[in-house]
Amino acid sequence: MPGVSLTINDKKVRVPAGTTILEAARELNITIPTLCHDKRLSPFGACRLCVVEVRGRKNLPAACVTPVEEDMTVLTESPAVVEARRTIIELLLANHPLDCLTCEKSGNCRLQDYAYRYGVKRTPFEGTRDQLPLDDNNPFIIRDPNKCILCGKCVRACQEIRGQAVLGFAFRGPATRVVPPLDVSLGESDCVFCQNCVAVCPTGALRDKYLAGKGRWWEFQPEAVTCPFCANGCHFYLLRKEGKVVAVAAGGAAPGRPMCLRGRLALTLIFCEEPPQPQIKTEKGFAAVSWTEALGLEELAGKLWPK
Repeated sequence: MPGVSLTINDKKVRVPAGTTILEAARELNITIPTLCHDKRLSPFGACRLCVVEVRGRKNLPAACVTPVEEDMTVLTESPAVVEARRTIIELLLANHPLDCLTCEKSGNCRLQDYAYRYGVKRTPFEGTRDQLPLDDNNPFIIRDPNKCILCGKCVRACQEIRGQAVLGFAFRGPATRVVPPLDVSLGESDCVFCQNCVAVCPTGALRDKYLAGKGRWWEFQPEAVTCPFCANGCHFYLLRKEGKVVAVAAGGAAPGRPMCLRGRLALTLIFCEEPPQPQIKTEKGFAAVSWTEALGLEELAGKLWPK
């Protein structure tokens, strides 16, 4: 494949044709902020936070979906770019709860990080800030629609990594939301609680319910581990606090394979000193079960320890 030469922030680079500006910038270790982009997911270009200035163009294209061109000159932090990013963050905050002091995601929130990076302390815009109810009628995921920025990462993760398509965009205009089909709760939907959506969410809209109240992100010492329960090897984090593993958090699915609830439960049982009672979904709702049943080991356990 022929290469393309371009200049980014006065640095020359040559990349394969079809490479996006974002990917080319990363080859030079130049950080361009993104909220909707994930290399494991299809390009989306929704948040527009990755806009850059390209010499000769009137608009500011999104770096994550704009392919490079020969002799292109790109500026990633020009005054026009910085002003545009500040305005985008201000618009996002206009509809976002400003409760960082008590938010579980504080310290691990992309929106918070970029507001700090670009010095956005308040927004001049007045949004709706609807008080939508929490979706937490399941043991695994808390969904807070008030903190959703409509980046679409959870929608694409559910469709492209897991293949479930449980989440999708509904309604229109300012009322647009990400919801399961027919706007039911996650517990009522076909969600399998793999937490691929939680792993990619940049804000506190999707959170691990077991982590609630266990600490802020900077209190944890995360340790990356690979799930050993199948050949794919999905990625998780052991979250240590005061020397104890208090939770196992989703990291990311292995290529071509979605994370599964069973693997995370098994890692929780192995590493957590106080693992919670496992629950599974039944026709009557969620029910507490034994670890052998939750992990699908009843038949094996019966052969190893016959009654």
